[in-house]
Amino acid sequence: MITAAIGVLASASLFAGGLAHAAQPTSWGMNLQPSNSTVMDDIHWFNNFTFWIIGIIVVFVAILLAVVALKFNAKANPTPTKTSHNTMIEIVWTVVPILILLVLAVPSFRLLYKQMEIPAADLTVKVTGKQWYWGYEYPDNPDVSFDSIMLTEEERAAKGTNEPRLLAVDNEMVVPVGKIVRLQITSADVIHSYAMPSFGVKMDAVPGRLNESWFNADREGIYYGQCSELCGKDHAFMPLAVRVVTQEQYDAWLVAAADDVEEANKALMASIEIKSKLQLAAQ
Repeated sequence: MITAAIGVLASASLFAGGLAHAAQPTSWGMNLQPSNSTVMDDIHWFNNFTFWIIGIIVVFVAILLAVVALKFNAKANPTPTKTSHNTMIEIVWTVVPILILLVLAVPSFRLLYKQMEIPAADLTVKVTGKQWYWGYEYPDNPDVSFDSIMLTEEERAAKGTNEPRLLAVDNEMVVPVGKIVRLQITSADVIHSYAMPSFGVKMDAVPGRLNESWFNADREGIYYGQCSELCGKDHAFMPLAVRVVTQEQYDAWLVAAADDVEEANKALMASIEIKSKLQLAAQ
């Protein structure tokens, strides 16, 4: 009963802040952020695959060093060998690394192709990096455009929710769950970089160039990223926030955002809180 009560309270605290399925950096985190797209699933797999190959190599080299230190030290081997080379060893240490690189290259290029080959998109969002905030436009709905600026400490306190420090923004990018989102990424001044770890997206925002990327979010929630290209004195203060909602919530937000983005965001948050309370009551 105590465990169930703790679970309910934890769920309530998450839902109250609208942070269910929130993905963000964690203190002392050692792993990649949880995946919320098929691309990030593949990045997780490739990361683990590479880790085991590197681990085996490290162990093998450590064993070789130990053998050399014990077998060929001056005490154990007072008369050193005169051998200058060994043809078989030289062939092995040339061929084996080539094979290892090939084993890594095949899934690496497959993953890169998947990231860069953009499927037929359900919607497009244009992202513009600026010193030091982000601008969003929805080309399919020209009336929807806004800037996204990090909340100050006073603004976070005024909201009274569990907004994460240095990550929360005033206006989040809003997209529907389970839809392919094409990102058109550029910059208005210097080079920035749009990095959203949970979606497996990292693309430079270059002045005068329109780069493209994409994602398909698997779950509703809010997801955080940051600019990943040193762009000036406030580089550390231009976070990214993407809120993934249902198609119905997105459609309602899109219509309202054409007139007033702030009011649209308030209505969206109210809808999310109502849905969260209904889900909590059903548990």
